[in-house]
Amino acid sequence: MDGSPAGLPLAADGYPAASGVTRRRAGAAESARANRGWWDAAAPAYLAEHGSDLGDTDFLWCPEGLREAEAHLLGDVAGRRVLEVGCGSAPCSRWLARAGASPVALDLSGGMLDRAATLNRRTGISVPLVQADAGALPLADGSMDLACSAFGGLPFVADAAAVLAEVARVLRPGGRFVASVNHPVRWALPDSPDPADLRVVSSYFDRTPYVETDEHGATVYVEHHRTVGDWVRAVVGAGFVLRDLLEPEWTPGRSQTWGQWSPERGALVPGTLILIGELPA
Repeated sequence: MDGSPAGLPLAADGYPAASGVTRRRAGAAESARANRGWWDAAAPAYLAEHGSDLGDTDFLWCPEGLREAEAHLLGDVAGRRVLEVGCGSAPCSRWLARAGASPVALDLSGGMLDRAATLNRRTGISVPLVQADAGALPLADGSMDLACSAFGGLPFVADAAAVLAEVARVLRPGGRFVASVNHPVRWALPDSPDPADLRVVSSYFDRTPYVETDEHGATVYVEHHRTVGDWVRAVVGAGFVLRDLLEPEWTPGRSQTWGQWSPERGALVPGTLILIGELPA
């Protein structure tokens, strides 16, 4: 078991190895610290596994295969200032730039942003990269026209309402925010792509975070659960008008298996929730 640049031991698959798993409370600072280190360490393995599907200059909303080029969830992006929250290696922001937008790509992980900088150079599309916590965006009030997050950050933050309030703060009146997250029903089901494993193993209503620890008991990964109702209340509570709520079906002909997402399981239960909110003009 080798170590990572972030100091975390790596398993044979290249991802950080957890010595323990528990369900307990985890606050904003603990979650941010753990997930920054985890994603710094996991970036090479994650991008080796999923980079070809994500692309260098593409906008994939979810493992089901929904792409912005077909979905147009953000509307016309040409000439718009767009904030991407949890950009990872920033393929979505580079796609937005190629489509005529002026994106800002933000992520908590320096490891992911290092890869984003490499891909900026490789593609010749140099989008601005910002390392920051989504709960404290280093942007001026009303400075963005649109904001998006494709499985980027929201499942890992302790206070989703605070993040949504920050996104609302930096958007102009009439600004739109579109975010994809794990479908909340997934929390109650096994983390397996096999439809034969579909059974309820925990309560959908249990919001206790999932926490991984190292051999010393230190937190190395945190994921937070919200119900569909929790997400709706967070969006509306931040001042957005909820314009739509999507549960994408599996794209016909798509064969990729991504963690617990698979064509077979995707035909039976939703895997992704997409929230579309707009600020009043």
